[in-house]
Amino acid sequence: MRDKQKTKLARVLRRNQTNAESLLWSRLRGRNTGLPKIRRQHPIGPYVVDFAVISQKIIIEADGWTHETDAGLAKDKIRTVYLEKLGWRLLRYDNDDIFDHLDYVIEKIRIAIISDDITDSEIGH
Repeated sequence: MRDKQKTKLARVLRRNQTNAESLLWSRLRGRNTGLPKIRRQHPIGPYVVDFAVISQKIIIEADGWTHETDAGLAKDKIRTVYLEKLGWRLLRYDNDDIFDHLDYVIEKIRIAIISDDITDSEIGH
């Protein structure tokens, strides 16, 4: 996919966020969060990630039920390997966790960004 196509796709995805992405973005956006700038629906290579902290190469993903299928898990693994080879680190949160435990998810993201530490339980599937 060419850069212009990825940019167009990212714009479409921004306008059509999932409910979980929208909720998470409402808490991550803006400078008053105490977090570095976070971009949403950001193109990286052939992929468009949900959220990216460019300054620290951290990706935050909101995963729905499709990520729990065998096909979804396989696709996520390929994507994760590719992104990690570029030096990115991934934080993945299930949509249910975002809806039911948003404060906890936000705190885990904040800790990962501030401490520059991501534990195994937060990386990939």
